[in-house]
Parts: sequence; C-alpha cells; structure tokens
Amino acid sequence: MRTGVWLVGARGSVATTSIVGGLALRAGLTAPTGCVTELPALRGPALPAFTDLVFGGHDLATTPLTKRAETLADAGVLPGRLAATLAADLAAVEEELRPAPTGGTQAERAATVVADLAAFRQRHRLARVVVVNVSATEAAARPHPGHADPAALRAALAGPDEVLPPSSLYAYAAVEAGCPYVDFTPSTGLRLPALAELAVARDLPYAGHDGKTGETLVKSVLAPMFAMRHLAVRSWSGVNLLGGGDGATLADPAANAAKVESKQRVLGETLGYLPQGQTRIEYVEELGDFKTAWDLITFAGFLGTGMRMEFTWHGCDSALAAPLVLDLARLTAAAHAAGRVGPLSELAFFFKDPLDSPTHSLSEQWQRLVEFTGRLHAGGAA
Repeated sequence: MRTGVWLVGARGSVATTSIVGGLALRAGLTAPTGCVTELPALRGPALPAFTDLVFGGHDLATTPLTKRAETLADAGVLPGRLAATLAADLAAVEEELRPAPTGGTQAERAATVVADLAAFRQRHRLARVVVVNVSATEAAARPHPGHADPAALRAALAGPDEVLPPSSLYAYAAVEAGCPYVDFTPSTGLRLPALAELAVARDLPYAGHDGKTGETLVKSVLAPMFAMRHLAVRSWSGVNLLGGGDGATLADPAANAAKVESKQRVLGETLGYLPQGQTRIEYVEELGDFKTAWDLITFAGFLGTGMRMEFTWHGCDSALAAPLVLDLARLTAAAHAAGRVGPLSELAFFFKDPLDSPTHSLSEQWQRLVEFTGRLHAGGAA
C-alpha cells in the first residue's frame, strides 16, 4: 500500500527527522525505537510498511534537506552517519518538496496545494496521501462566519480576507484533494465545523491535536494516578525551557498561549478540577532542539497531610516527535483504507488535546488504540 506522507513544514526539525528516520528504516539502517506501531500489540498487515512510505511536503523555507539533516546531526539530534549515507535519498525527497504558496486569495493558494497533492499522488502511483501538519504553532484562530458553514467558507476564501489560519487552509486543501489530515500541532487545523463537515462529506478521517512528546506525556500518566488513589492535587506548576524553531515561535505571546492551553487541558479533564499553578514556556536559544521541563506537584493525602512530588524531563523534541509522525501517518492511512470517516478519537494516545477522546489517561488511551488496530488488522470496520 504505497502511501504518501505530505508534511506541512517539511524543512523543519520534526519533519526532517521524520524523513531521515523513515528513509533509515526503509534502508534497514536503524531500529524502530520510539515507533509505537512496531510494538507487538499494534504491528500488523493493515499498516503500510516503512518501505511503502513516500515523502513530500510544503514549506516557506528553502534550506535543502541535506543541509537541514547535517545541521541536526551537528546538534546531536540524529547520527551524522545517517545524514551522509542517506544524502542521495534526501536529495530525491528534496525533489518532492514544494514552496508554500503565497499571494493571491486563500482560494487560489488552496488550489495550488490541491494541485501539488494530486500531482504527487499521480507521480508516485500512491494509494493515498496523508497530510501531516508539523509547522510552527499558530495563535488561536479569529472567529469568522465562514468557519461554521462550508458554502460560506468557500465564498469567503475567494475574497480578499484571511479567513483561515495556515493550518486550517492546509486542512481545507487536504480535504479538497481527498487526503486524510493529521495535526501534530496545537494550531486550529481541521477543528472548525465547516472543515469537519467537508471532511465527512468526502469520507475522510482526520486526527489531532498537538503531539504528546514530553511533559504532557508524563502528566497523562501521573494525573490518573492521583485521581485513582483519591489524592487531592493542590497545585501543579511547570516550567518548560526549549530552543530551536519551536521555541522561537513560542516566544510570541499568542502562540505561547495556544500551546499552554493545550498542555493544561489534560489536568482539568483527568482530575475533574483544575489545581492551582500554571505551565510556563520560555525560549532559551542555547538549548537548540532539546528541551527541559520541571514540574512541582503539591497534594494532600489522608487527614489532609501535605506532600509534594517533582520531576524533570530532558529530551530532544524532534527525536521524540518523529517516530510518532510516522506512526500517525501509517495508522491514519490504514483507517482511511478501512473506510473510517471523521475524527479518529482512538489516536488520542498520541495527542495532548485529542479530538473527541473520552479520556486523557494514557493507559486507557493505549487500550483503545490496541483495540482499534486490532479491528484494522482483522479487516473489519475501524
């Protein structure tokens, strides 16, 4: 099942690491460490093989992929030998990258993206193309009447206004091209009524939002523990320090607020209340593609005895995110092949702010994911 993986933000750190990782897996140069879909509970015939994945994408940046890979290797994100060994393969992927359209109306820009996706699918004789947004985090979308109705949206896009934020314009183009869409960022993406209605009308599945790779991953394990032990969490405060392009983007207050809201939601929905404290995100250029999170939790037990817990998470964002991007592309492609339509709530395991998920508990999300893939592999309805 030859499957296209079209990356929005294709020259960024996460996308480049995903491409290098996918090529390395295809060539047998690395183990699938971090790829959840290669665990025995999820592995099976319904998922496209790594050898079936074909990469393409859009970006405003023009730095060649080979150069981006070399930069990431110098930063310790990926092995230098891979950047060198896969230079020819990266150059081939480079030919499949297209400049993000600018200028004109949003309808015209969307049409360009649709044409690029259609040409990519035809050129490589792909069964389907999954569009994955790994671009910079956006501020929350400004309300517009077109967000609620497909007909009004189409009419508005043909006008001079910026009706949709970039993530949603790509989601619209993906749907118009008949492609499933995955948002690995906290941006708006397909999370607008008009876009959701269009996706269902085109029989397309979609997933998101905001890949769960670090501090929130730990929260999704610890918060259910406190809830199940009936311990009262009094406060939960966190400080996130990160560099790289994502950190620079989150230096913008509006983008920072969107990210913080996504990270905080897991606590309120898991505990049933929101404890005191905030999550703070700070840009530290020196950290590059690595990030550090420190959390302090205060809680009360029997007889009101006060206690505390602290943890520190130090990781490489791109190396944590890239295998999940590959997982999501494979799972979403399999869901599309099985005829699944609408939000893929069973993929909540991968997201901080998952669509239509009944739980934020990682263990419960894992069980739903196992059952979902089991149905896919059995050839039944997803």
